[in-house]
Amino acid sequence: MTSRAALPSAVVCRGLHKRYGDVVAVAGLDLDVRSGECFGLLGPNGAGKTTTIEILEGLLEPDAGDVEVLGMRWGADDRALRQRLGIQLQETQLQEKLRVEEVVRLFRSFYRRGPSVSEVLAMVELEPKRRSYVGKLSGGQKQRLAVACALVNEPDLLFLDEPTTGLDPQSRRQLWSLLDAYRRRGGTTVLTTHYMDEAETLADRVAIVDHGRVIALGTPRELIASLGAEHVVEFAVDGGATVDTGRLAGLPGVRGVGVEGAAIHLRVAEPHVVIPALLAELEREGLGLSQLATHQATLEDVFVAQTGRHLRDE
Repeated sequence: MTSRAALPSAVVCRGLHKRYGDVVAVAGLDLDVRSGECFGLLGPNGAGKTTTIEILEGLLEPDAGDVEVLGMRWGADDRALRQRLGIQLQETQLQEKLRVEEVVRLFRSFYRRGPSVSEVLAMVELEPKRRSYVGKLSGGQKQRLAVACALVNEPDLLFLDEPTTGLDPQSRRQLWSLLDAYRRRGGTTVLTTHYMDEAETLADRVAIVDHGRVIALGTPRELIASLGAEHVVEFAVDGGATVDTGRLAGLPGVRGVGVEGAAIHLRVAEPHVVIPALLAELEREGLGLSQLATHQATLEDVFVAQTGRHLRDE
């Protein structure tokens, strides 16, 4: 059986640069997306994710760099590429006076191949809404319709830009199931998101992007393991007093220390060992706790360790 790593790359880009006036959106970004995988671009708003994906989709021209998609290049193979790509933009505006089936039929007419309208609607679980007007759909249903429009040509490569932003938890999970089914059919997905749980759930590999650069790359498990600990203890002290981070780093079980404003993060293997030692150390220094929380390490902790900032604060 051929492994994904042995298959030809679906997307390769090297040294990608894009700027808007004085603002550098992408700064020398490299990517290699394997065929058949779901690849996540994870980062805060303004990190350069949307600019990157729009270059890969052929919607923007880079200022510099080399891009190859499905073994072809924009500017030489545009017509062939568009037949094989599915694209869901960050904001999809559909005519609200059209019925759901009319929208899907319109998009299906743009392509030489693909499933029937009924098959697409069944795929995204919108068959009961086929005669409904777009304007009457819920937010989650509209997002599934946008993904349906990206799937009408049975694409080899699917681009999704922040597909679940603004959705309720149930709608997000419905969309996750849809994307997992596409991946199991052998499709390749490039997904941008600023939701760490989404990247951990859907992506085979993740590139964490900040200020237009890839700052970490690997499977979610590999990236979390790079922290050297499975848990994080986060605390703050009364009055924002200074804490000796060197002494904290020497506590039993502490693998790393980070500071973000008034909050201090300890990367630890065993919270039940570290917390009593932490409390004893703070007592020796005459400091009181104003906040204490623990959680299992996530991709957000990887971002914090790399940048000193939270994804959710951007």
